[in-house]
Amino acid sequence: MRTLVKDLLGSNVPRPGVLVQGWVRTRRDAKGFSFLEINDGSCLRNLQAVVDAATPGAEALPRCTTGASVSVWGDLVASPARGQPWELRATRLELIGPADATYPLQKKGHSLEFLRTIAHLRPRSNLFGAVFRTRSRLAQAVHEFFQSRDFIWVHTPIITASDCEGAGELFRVTTLKGHPGERPEDDFFGRPTYLTVSGQLEAEALACALGRVYTFGPTFRAENSNTARHAAEFWMIEPEMAFCDLEGDMDLAEAFLKAMARHMLETGGEDLGLFERFVDKDLRARLEFVVERPFVRISYEEAIRILQQSGRSFEFPPEFGQNLQSEHERYLTEEHFKAPTTVFNYPRTIKPFYMRLNDDGRTVRAMDVLVPGIGEVIGGAQREERLEVLRDNLRFHGLSEEAYQWYLDLRRYGTVPHAGFGVGFERLLMFLTGMGNIRDVIPFPRTPGHAEF
Repeated sequence: MRTLVKDLLGSNVPRPGVLVQGWVRTRRDAKGFSFLEINDGSCLRNLQAVVDAATPGAEALPRCTTGASVSVWGDLVASPARGQPWELRATRLELIGPADATYPLQKKGHSLEFLRTIAHLRPRSNLFGAVFRTRSRLAQAVHEFFQSRDFIWVHTPIITASDCEGAGELFRVTTLKGHPGERPEDDFFGRPTYLTVSGQLEAEALACALGRVYTFGPTFRAENSNTARHAAEFWMIEPEMAFCDLEGDMDLAEAFLKAMARHMLETGGEDLGLFERFVDKDLRARLEFVVERPFVRISYEEAIRILQQSGRSFEFPPEFGQNLQSEHERYLTEEHFKAPTTVFNYPRTIKPFYMRLNDDGRTVRAMDVLVPGIGEVIGGAQREERLEVLRDNLRFHGLSEEAYQWYLDLRRYGTVPHAGFGVGFERLLMFLTGMGNIRDVIPFPRTPGHAEF
Protein backbone atom coordinates (compact mmCIF):
# COMPACT_ATOMS: atom_id res chain seq x y z
CA MET A 1 0.00 0.00 0.00
CA ARG A 2 1.25 3.47 -0.88
CA THR A 3 2.70 5.52 1.98
CA LEU A 4 2.65 9.32 1.84
CA VAL A 5 5.94 11.17 1.82
CA LYS A 6 4.79 13.41 4.69
CA ASP A 7 4.22 10.35 6.88
CA LEU A 8 7.63 8.88 6.06
CA LEU A 9 9.46 12.15 6.70
CA GLY A 10 7.63 12.47 10.01
CA SER A 11 8.43 8.92 11.07
CA ASN A 12 10.17 8.24 14.38
CA VAL A 13 11.57 4.85 13.43
CA PRO A 14 12.90 3.12 10.31
CA ARG A 15 10.25 1.41 8.22
CA PRO A 16 10.99 -1.57 6.02
CA GLY A 17 9.05 -2.52 2.90
CA VAL A 18 7.25 0.73 2.02
CA LEU A 19 5.91 1.92 -1.34
CA VAL A 20 6.24 5.54 -2.44
CA GLN A 21 4.53 6.87 -5.56
CA GLY A 22 5.03 10.39 -6.89
CA TRP A 23 6.83 12.60 -9.36
CA VAL A 24 10.55 13.02 -9.83
CA ARG A 25 11.79 16.49 -8.94
CA THR A 26 15.46 15.78 -9.71
CA ARG A 27 17.77 12.87 -10.46
CA ARG A 28 21.49 12.78 -9.64
CA ASP A 29 23.66 9.99 -10.92
CA ALA A 30 26.76 8.65 -9.21
CA LYS A 31 28.92 5.65 -9.92
CA GLY A 32 26.75 2.58 -9.57
CA PHE A 33 23.63 4.29 -8.17
CA SER A 34 21.28 7.28 -8.54
CA PHE A 35 19.45 9.66 -6.20
CA LEU A 36 15.80 10.41 -7.01
CA GLU A 37 14.05 13.29 -5.26
CA ILE A 38 10.39 12.27 -5.14
CA ASN A 39 7.42 14.47 -4.25
CA ASP A 40 3.85 13.15 -4.01
CA GLY A 41 2.11 16.44 -3.15
CA SER A 42 1.43 15.50 0.47
CA CYS A 43 3.99 17.99 1.79
CA LEU A 44 6.54 20.55 0.72
CA ARG A 45 9.61 18.36 1.13
CA ASN A 46 10.86 15.60 -1.15
CA LEU A 47 11.92 12.11 -0.17
CA GLN A 48 15.28 10.96 -1.48
CA ALA A 49 15.30 7.46 -2.94
CA VAL A 50 18.66 5.76 -3.45
CA VAL A 51 18.48 3.36 -6.40
CA ASP A 52 21.38 0.96 -6.89
CA ALA A 53 22.27 -0.07 -10.44
CA ALA A 54 21.39 -3.66 -9.51
CA THR A 55 17.92 -2.74 -8.23
CA PRO A 56 15.11 -4.38 -10.25
CA GLY A 57 13.77 -1.71 -12.63
CA ALA A 58 16.98 0.37 -12.47
CA GLU A 59 17.29 0.13 -16.26
CA ALA A 60 14.54 2.78 -16.40
CA LEU A 61 16.66 5.34 -14.50
CA PRO A 62 17.78 7.27 -17.62
CA ARG A 63 14.12 8.01 -18.33
CA CYS A 64 13.33 9.01 -14.73
CA THR A 65 13.76 12.68 -15.54
CA THR A 66 12.17 15.70 -13.87
CA GLY A 67 8.38 15.41 -14.09
CA ALA A 68 8.26 11.63 -14.58
CA SER A 69 6.00 9.55 -12.30
CA VAL A 70 7.45 6.56 -10.49
CA SER A 71 6.73 3.84 -7.96
CA VAL A 72 9.58 2.98 -5.62
CA TRP A 73 9.56 0.10 -3.14
CA GLY A 74 12.19 0.07 -0.42
CA ASP A 75 13.24 0.48 3.19
CA LEU A 76 13.10 3.79 5.05
CA VAL A 77 16.46 4.26 6.77
CA ALA A 78 18.30 7.08 8.51
CA SER A 79 19.99 9.33 5.98
CA PRO A 80 23.67 10.21 6.31
CA ALA A 81 23.07 13.40 4.32
CA ARG A 82 22.66 16.70 6.14
CA GLY A 83 19.19 18.25 6.25
CA GLN A 84 17.12 15.10 5.76
CA PRO A 85 16.32 12.60 8.51
CA TRP A 86 15.36 9.69 6.24
CA GLU A 87 15.95 8.26 2.80
CA LEU A 88 14.49 5.32 0.91
CA ARG A 89 16.84 2.50 -0.02
CA ALA A 90 15.11 1.18 -3.11
CA THR A 91 14.46 -2.52 -3.61
CA ARG A 92 12.42 -2.02 -6.78
CA LEU A 93 11.77 0.84 -9.22
CA GLU A 94 8.97 1.23 -11.74
CA LEU A 95 8.66 4.11 -14.18
CA ILE A 96 4.93 4.86 -14.51
CA GLY A 97 4.85 7.85 -16.84
CA PRO A 98 7.92 9.43 -18.46
CA ALA A 99 8.20 13.19 -19.06
CA ASP A 100 9.99 14.36 -22.18
CA ALA A 101 12.41 17.26 -22.53
CA THR A 102 9.58 19.77 -23.04
CA TYR A 103 8.43 19.46 -19.39
CA PRO A 104 8.25 23.14 -18.35
CA LEU A 105 8.85 22.89 -14.59
CA GLN A 106 12.58 22.47 -14.50
CA LYS A 107 14.68 23.12 -11.39
CA LYS A 108 14.84 26.90 -11.63
CA GLY A 109 12.78 29.90 -10.65
CA HIS A 110 9.59 30.56 -12.63
CA SER A 111 7.56 33.77 -12.61
CA LEU A 112 3.97 33.71 -11.40
CA GLU A 113 2.91 35.04 -14.80
CA PHE A 114 4.52 32.06 -16.54
CA LEU A 115 3.05 29.58 -14.08
CA ARG A 116 -0.46 30.93 -14.75
CA THR A 117 -0.03 29.86 -18.38
CA ILE A 118 0.49 26.26 -17.22
CA ALA A 119 -2.17 26.13 -14.50
CA HIS A 120 -2.59 22.40 -15.14
CA LEU A 121 1.04 21.82 -14.07
CA ARG A 122 1.73 24.60 -11.55
CA PRO A 123 0.35 22.60 -8.55
CA ARG A 124 3.54 20.51 -8.88
CA SER A 125 5.67 23.53 -7.99
CA ASN A 126 6.63 24.13 -4.37
CA LEU A 127 4.72 27.40 -4.11
CA PHE A 128 1.45 26.24 -5.59
CA GLY A 129 1.55 22.92 -3.80
CA ALA A 130 1.71 24.96 -0.59
CA VAL A 131 -1.11 27.26 -1.72
CA PHE A 132 -3.51 24.45 -2.55
CA ARG A 133 -2.73 22.43 0.57
CA THR A 134 -3.43 25.60 2.55
CA ARG A 135 -6.69 26.08 0.64
CA SER A 136 -7.78 22.58 1.65
CA ARG A 137 -6.89 23.02 5.32
CA LEU A 138 -8.59 26.40 5.47
CA ALA A 139 -11.81 25.05 3.93
CA GLN A 140 -11.95 22.49 6.71
CA ALA A 141 -11.25 25.20 9.30
CA VAL A 142 -14.18 27.25 7.97
CA HIS A 143 -16.57 24.36 8.53
CA GLU A 144 -15.14 23.63 11.97
CA PHE A 145 -15.58 27.26 13.02
CA PHE A 146 -19.26 27.43 12.13
CA GLN A 147 -20.18 23.87 13.09
CA SER A 148 -18.69 24.42 16.56
CA ARG A 149 -21.07 27.38 16.94
CA ASP A 150 -24.17 25.40 15.94
CA PHE A 151 -24.45 26.85 12.44
CA ILE A 152 -26.08 24.60 9.83
CA TRP A 153 -24.39 24.33 6.44
CA VAL A 154 -26.94 24.98 3.69
CA HIS A 155 -26.70 24.73 -0.09
CA THR A 156 -28.16 27.69 -1.95
CA PRO A 157 -28.81 27.80 -5.71
CA ILE A 158 -26.09 28.46 -8.26
CA ILE A 159 -28.78 29.37 -10.82
CA THR A 160 -30.95 32.26 -9.67
CA ALA A 161 -33.51 34.76 -10.93
CA SER A 162 -32.49 37.37 -8.33
CA ASP A 163 -29.72 39.94 -8.46
CA CYS A 164 -28.71 40.01 -4.80
CA GLU A 165 -26.43 43.02 -5.11
CA GLY A 166 -28.66 44.94 -7.50
CA ALA A 167 -25.60 45.80 -9.60
CA GLY A 168 -26.53 43.87 -12.73
CA GLU A 169 -23.11 42.20 -13.04
CA LEU A 170 -24.54 38.75 -13.76
CA PHE A 171 -23.81 35.91 -16.16
CA ARG A 172 -26.97 34.95 -18.06
CA VAL A 173 -27.99 31.28 -18.12
CA THR A 174 -30.05 30.53 -21.22
CA THR A 175 -30.95 27.88 -23.77
CA LEU A 176 -32.26 30.46 -26.25
CA LYS A 177 -30.46 30.52 -29.60
CA GLY A 178 -31.17 34.13 -30.52
CA HIS A 179 -33.64 33.15 -33.25
CA PRO A 180 -36.32 35.64 -34.35
CA GLY A 181 -39.53 35.29 -32.37
CA GLU A 182 -37.96 33.76 -29.26
CA ARG A 183 -39.52 35.03 -26.04
CA PRO A 184 -38.15 34.99 -22.47
CA GLU A 185 -40.85 32.52 -21.50
CA ASP A 186 -39.47 30.13 -24.12
CA ASP A 187 -36.24 29.83 -22.14
CA PHE A 188 -35.49 26.70 -20.11
CA PHE A 189 -36.76 28.13 -16.81
CA GLY A 190 -39.46 30.27 -18.41
CA ARG A 191 -37.79 33.46 -17.23
CA PRO A 192 -34.35 35.13 -17.30
CA THR A 193 -31.91 33.35 -14.99
CA TYR A 194 -28.32 33.97 -14.00
CA LEU A 195 -25.32 32.50 -12.20
CA THR A 196 -25.53 33.65 -8.61
CA VAL A 197 -23.37 36.41 -7.16
CA SER A 198 -24.41 35.46 -3.62
CA GLY A 199 -26.45 32.91 -1.70
CA GLN A 200 -27.37 35.50 0.91
CA LEU A 201 -31.05 36.03 0.11
CA GLU A 202 -31.78 32.31 0.16
CA ALA A 203 -29.65 31.93 3.30
CA GLU A 204 -31.89 34.51 4.98
CA ALA A 205 -34.91 32.32 4.28
CA LEU A 206 -33.18 29.32 5.83
CA ALA A 207 -31.95 31.34 8.82
CA CYS A 208 -35.54 32.43 9.45
CA ALA A 209 -36.37 28.77 10.05
CA LEU A 210 -33.14 27.18 11.30
CA GLY A 211 -31.70 30.08 13.30
CA ARG A 212 -28.04 29.98 12.24
CA VAL A 213 -26.87 28.90 8.80
CA TYR A 214 -23.93 29.39 6.49
CA THR A 215 -23.21 28.84 2.82
CA PHE A 216 -19.85 27.92 1.33
CA GLY A 217 -19.80 27.55 -2.42
CA PRO A 218 -19.00 29.04 -5.83
CA THR A 219 -20.34 32.42 -6.92
CA PHE A 220 -19.95 34.42 -10.11
CA ARG A 221 -19.67 38.07 -11.05
CA ALA A 222 -19.56 39.46 -14.60
CA GLU A 223 -17.49 42.46 -13.58
CA ASN A 224 -15.09 43.53 -16.30
CA SER A 225 -12.24 44.09 -13.87
CA ASN A 226 -8.73 42.78 -14.37
CA THR A 227 -7.31 43.76 -10.98
CA ALA A 228 -5.34 41.44 -8.71
CA ARG A 229 -8.33 41.20 -6.36
CA HIS A 230 -11.13 40.28 -8.79
CA ALA A 231 -12.16 37.03 -10.45
CA ALA A 232 -15.29 36.08 -12.36
CA GLU A 233 -15.65 32.80 -10.46
CA PHE A 234 -14.86 32.63 -6.75
CA TRP A 235 -16.03 30.97 -3.55
CA MET A 236 -18.02 32.74 -0.86
CA ILE A 237 -18.60 32.02 2.82
CA GLU A 238 -21.87 33.60 4.00
CA PRO A 239 -23.19 33.07 7.54
CA GLU A 240 -26.66 34.33 8.41
CA MET A 241 -28.13 34.63 11.92
CA ALA A 242 -31.71 35.14 13.02
CA PHE A 243 -32.31 37.30 16.12
CA CYS A 244 -29.03 39.12 15.52
CA ASP A 245 -28.16 42.80 15.10
CA LEU A 246 -25.15 44.62 13.65
CA GLU A 247 -23.20 44.35 16.91
CA GLY A 248 -23.54 40.56 16.93
CA ASP A 249 -22.60 40.45 13.27
CA MET A 250 -19.38 42.40 13.91
CA ASP A 251 -18.58 40.14 16.87
CA LEU A 252 -18.86 37.02 14.70
CA ALA A 253 -16.83 38.51 11.86
CA GLU A 254 -14.02 39.46 14.23
CA ALA A 255 -14.04 36.00 15.86
CA PHE A 256 -14.00 34.33 12.45
CA LEU A 257 -11.04 36.31 11.15
CA LYS A 258 -9.05 35.75 14.33
CA ALA A 259 -9.81 32.03 14.20
CA MET A 260 -8.62 31.74 10.59
CA ALA A 261 -5.39 33.61 11.32
CA ARG A 262 -4.79 31.45 14.41
CA HIS A 263 -5.45 28.30 12.37
CA MET A 264 -2.85 29.35 9.82
CA LEU A 265 -0.27 30.03 12.52
CA GLU A 266 -0.93 26.70 14.24
CA THR A 267 -1.25 24.40 11.21
CA GLY A 268 0.59 26.20 8.38
CA GLY A 269 3.87 24.46 9.20
CA GLU A 270 6.41 24.29 6.39
CA ASP A 271 3.92 25.77 3.92
CA LEU A 272 3.66 28.90 6.06
CA GLY A 273 7.45 28.93 6.25
CA LEU A 274 7.67 28.91 2.46
CA PHE A 275 5.25 31.83 2.20
CA GLU A 276 7.37 33.75 4.71
CA ARG A 277 10.60 33.11 2.83
CA PHE A 278 9.46 33.66 -0.73
CA VAL A 279 6.15 35.56 -0.72
CA ASP A 280 5.83 37.92 2.27
CA LYS A 281 8.47 38.12 5.00
CA ASP A 282 6.00 40.00 7.24
CA LEU A 283 3.24 37.39 6.93
CA ARG A 284 3.62 35.72 10.32
CA ALA A 285 3.88 39.07 12.11
CA ARG A 286 0.71 40.28 10.37
CA LEU A 287 -1.22 37.14 11.32
CA GLU A 288 -0.06 37.43 14.93
CA PHE A 289 -1.06 41.09 14.81
CA VAL A 290 -4.64 40.13 13.85
CA VAL A 291 -4.86 37.38 16.47
CA GLU A 292 -3.52 39.48 19.33
CA ARG A 293 -4.91 42.97 18.68
CA PRO A 294 -8.48 43.97 19.50
CA PHE A 295 -10.26 45.27 16.42
CA VAL A 296 -11.06 48.98 16.22
CA ARG A 297 -14.66 49.90 15.37
CA ILE A 298 -15.51 53.26 13.83
CA SER A 299 -18.37 54.69 11.82
CA TYR A 300 -17.97 55.39 8.12
CA GLU A 301 -18.45 59.12 8.84
CA GLU A 302 -15.60 59.05 11.36
CA ALA A 303 -13.40 57.14 8.90
CA ILE A 304 -13.97 59.80 6.24
CA ARG A 305 -13.12 62.54 8.72
CA ILE A 306 -9.86 60.78 9.73
CA LEU A 307 -8.86 60.36 6.08
CA GLN A 308 -9.66 63.97 5.22
CA GLN A 309 -7.65 65.25 8.19
CA SER A 310 -4.70 62.89 7.62
CA GLY A 311 -2.73 65.34 5.50
CA ARG A 312 -2.20 62.53 2.98
CA SER A 313 -2.64 63.03 -0.76
CA PHE A 314 -4.80 60.09 -1.84
CA GLU A 315 -5.32 59.09 -5.45
CA PHE A 316 -9.05 59.05 -4.67
CA PRO A 317 -9.93 61.97 -2.35
CA PRO A 318 -12.14 60.65 0.48
CA GLU A 319 -15.65 62.10 0.42
CA PHE A 320 -18.85 61.18 2.22
CA GLY A 321 -21.02 59.14 -0.13
CA GLN A 322 -18.08 57.45 -1.88
CA ASN A 323 -16.81 53.91 -1.31
CA LEU A 324 -13.60 53.56 0.65
CA GLN A 325 -10.75 52.63 -1.68
CA SER A 326 -7.96 50.18 -0.91
CA GLU A 327 -5.58 53.06 -0.19
CA HIS A 328 -8.03 54.43 2.40
CA GLU A 329 -8.54 51.04 4.04
CA ARG A 330 -4.82 50.38 4.32
CA TYR A 331 -4.13 53.84 5.73
CA LEU A 332 -6.68 53.25 8.49
CA THR A 333 -5.33 49.82 9.45
CA GLU A 334 -1.61 50.21 8.84
CA GLU A 335 -0.90 53.84 9.72
CA HIS A 336 -3.67 55.45 11.74
CA PHE A 337 -4.98 52.74 14.06
CA LYS A 338 -2.25 50.15 13.48
CA ALA A 339 -4.90 47.49 14.07
CA PRO A 340 -7.63 45.61 12.19
CA THR A 341 -10.56 47.99 11.79
CA THR A 342 -14.30 47.50 11.32
CA VAL A 343 -16.09 50.39 9.64
CA PHE A 344 -19.89 50.53 10.04
CA ASN A 345 -22.94 52.64 9.14
CA TYR A 346 -22.30 53.33 5.45
CA PRO A 347 -24.31 55.74 3.27
CA ARG A 348 -27.54 54.25 1.99
CA THR A 349 -26.76 55.29 -1.57
CA ILE A 350 -23.72 53.01 -1.96
CA LYS A 351 -25.09 49.86 -0.33
CA PRO A 352 -27.64 47.23 -1.51
CA PHE A 353 -31.36 47.38 -0.87
CA TYR A 354 -31.50 44.70 1.85
CA MET A 355 -29.47 46.59 4.48
CA ARG A 356 -31.33 47.97 7.49
CA LEU A 357 -31.94 51.70 7.33
CA ASN A 358 -30.74 53.72 10.32
CA ASP A 359 -32.92 56.31 12.01
CA ASP A 360 -31.00 59.12 10.28
CA GLY A 361 -32.49 57.99 6.95
CA ARG A 362 -29.17 58.34 5.12
CA THR A 363 -27.04 55.46 6.46
CA VAL A 364 -27.56 51.71 6.77
CA ARG A 365 -26.31 49.13 9.26
CA ALA A 366 -23.52 47.83 7.07
CA MET A 367 -20.00 46.93 8.12
CA ASP A 368 -16.67 46.09 6.47
CA VAL A 369 -13.74 44.44 8.24
CA LEU A 370 -10.38 45.83 7.12
CA VAL A 371 -7.01 44.23 7.79
CA PRO A 372 -3.40 45.40 7.29
CA GLY A 373 -1.85 44.49 3.97
CA ILE A 374 -5.13 43.69 2.23
CA GLY A 375 -7.90 46.12 3.13
CA GLU A 376 -11.44 44.76 3.14
CA VAL A 377 -11.83 41.02 3.69
CA ILE A 378 -15.37 40.84 5.11
CA GLY A 379 -18.51 42.78 4.26
CA GLY A 380 -21.81 42.38 6.05
CA ALA A 381 -24.90 44.03 7.46
CA GLN A 382 -27.97 43.79 9.59
CA ARG A 383 -30.80 43.05 7.17
CA GLU A 384 -33.91 45.19 6.84
CA GLU A 385 -36.64 43.20 8.63
CA ARG A 386 -39.42 45.85 8.39
CA LEU A 387 -41.75 45.17 5.48
CA GLU A 388 -42.65 48.71 4.49
CA VAL A 389 -39.09 49.99 4.86
CA LEU A 390 -37.84 47.12 2.67
CA ARG A 391 -40.42 48.01 0.03
CA ASP A 392 -39.22 51.59 0.12
CA ASN A 393 -35.61 50.38 -0.22
CA LEU A 394 -36.50 48.43 -3.36
CA ARG A 395 -38.07 51.54 -4.87
CA PHE A 396 -35.11 53.65 -3.77
CA HIS A 397 -32.72 51.34 -5.64
CA GLY A 398 -34.96 51.04 -8.69
CA LEU A 399 -35.75 47.34 -8.21
CA SER A 400 -38.96 45.49 -8.96
CA GLU A 401 -41.04 44.59 -5.92
CA GLU A 402 -42.63 41.77 -7.92
CA ALA A 403 -39.25 40.05 -8.39
CA TYR A 404 -38.70 39.95 -4.62
CA GLN A 405 -42.14 38.86 -3.43
CA TRP A 406 -40.78 35.73 -1.75
CA TYR A 407 -38.18 37.86 0.03
CA LEU A 408 -40.88 40.24 1.22
CA ASP A 409 -42.80 37.23 2.57
CA LEU A 410 -40.06 36.72 5.13
CA ARG A 411 -41.06 40.12 6.53
CA ARG A 412 -44.77 39.27 6.46
CA TYR A 413 -44.58 35.98 8.30
CA GLY A 414 -42.77 36.07 11.63
CA THR A 415 -40.14 38.65 10.79
CA VAL A 416 -37.12 38.93 13.10
CA PRO A 417 -33.97 41.03 13.20
CA HIS A 418 -31.21 39.13 11.40
CA ALA A 419 -27.72 39.77 10.13
CA GLY A 420 -24.86 38.17 8.27
CA PHE A 421 -21.76 38.76 6.24
CA GLY A 422 -19.85 37.50 3.24
CA VAL A 423 -16.16 36.76 2.89
CA GLY A 424 -14.53 35.83 -0.37
CA PHE A 425 -12.61 32.62 0.23
CA GLU A 426 -9.88 33.61 -2.22
CA ARG A 427 -9.36 37.02 -0.61
CA LEU A 428 -9.14 35.30 2.75
CA LEU A 429 -6.49 33.00 1.29
CA MET A 430 -4.58 36.00 -0.04
CA PHE A 431 -4.56 37.47 3.46
CA LEU A 432 -3.42 34.20 5.07
CA THR A 433 -0.70 33.33 2.53
CA GLY A 434 0.56 36.75 1.47
CA MET A 435 -0.14 35.94 -2.18
CA GLY A 436 -0.73 39.18 -4.05
CA ASN A 437 -3.02 38.03 -6.87
CA ILE A 438 -6.34 36.24 -6.66
CA ARG A 439 -5.36 34.22 -9.76
CA ASP A 440 -2.74 32.47 -7.63
CA VAL A 441 -4.99 31.13 -4.86
CA ILE A 442 -7.57 29.37 -7.04
CA PRO A 443 -6.52 26.39 -9.19
CA PHE A 444 -8.05 27.50 -12.50
CA PRO A 445 -8.86 31.23 -12.40
CA ARG A 446 -11.64 32.73 -14.53
CA THR A 447 -11.08 36.39 -15.35
CA PRO A 448 -12.23 38.69 -18.19
CA GLY A 449 -10.98 37.21 -21.44
CA HIS A 450 -9.52 34.12 -19.79
CA ALA A 451 -11.22 30.76 -19.19
CA GLU A 452 -8.48 28.30 -20.11
CA PHE A 453 -8.21 24.73 -18.89
